[in-house]
Amino acid sequence: MGLGFRRELAESLFEAPAGSFDFVELAPENYLGFGGRRRRLLRKATAQWPVIAHGLALSLGGEDPFDPGYLDSLAQFLSDIGTPHYSDHLCVGSAEGRHSHELLPLPLTLSCARHCAKRVKEVTEALGLPMAVEHVSAYGCWPEDEMSEADFVTEVVEASGCGLLLDVNNLYVNASNFGFDPYQMLERMPLEETLQIHVAGHRLRSDGLRIDTHSEPILDQVYALLAEALKRTGPVPILIERDDRFPPLEDLFLEVERVRNIARRAFCAG
Repeated sequence: MGLGFRRELAESLFEAPAGSFDFVELAPENYLGFGGRRRRLLRKATAQWPVIAHGLALSLGGEDPFDPGYLDSLAQFLSDIGTPHYSDHLCVGSAEGRHSHELLPLPLTLSCARHCAKRVKEVTEALGLPMAVEHVSAYGCWPEDEMSEADFVTEVVEASGCGLLLDVNNLYVNASNFGFDPYQMLERMPLEETLQIHVAGHRLRSDGLRIDTHSEPILDQVYALLAEALKRTGPVPILIERDDRFPPLEDLFLEVERVRNIARRAFCAG
């Protein structure tokens, strides 16, 4: 059971009682090429906990060729921190060398899924680590969509041989925003290939749209989806993401303990 390693929380996490959480997750983009305080925090984190790396910038659905030099640097970074696997998002985040700093949803088409699978294979080969892909939250559809999101993700996972990073909050947000049953989507996802799970909170706007902010407490409905997912994934690393409006650590640890209890019940029942 892990927490996102955010610089706003870092010093407090180092002082947390032993056993409060089991690992941290961080984004390599926030550390690659940096020295100073960031590098010191990274060294201290890797000395204190197991670290899992989760990327933000590969733009797996984009058209720009991957930079071999960047992939080499990333591979070395991942080796240095000892992450058991690497993950990034099924999205487009850059075009013609310019980064949007957003995780923009892809057209849900077979050709796009196969394009993503090809790029995932390329990254996996370059990094020499198991790779997982995460489905993203979305707030609109492409007119050319021809597949469900679950079928799209399954096609990428099966065609590339990669794993799944299941985000139960993203799944709930999309189900609510687009009016489908989250449990039906969960049933169609390739959960047996799950390498990791993310859990988070989100914001509900006055017009009913749900925004994936990672800035609110986790909803009961998201905890319930997690419990259902664990019946098929088995024991995998579970991470609570919090990126803004950080609560007292005691509140975060209560969420950690709730997730632990859900996992215990799921595995005892299995």
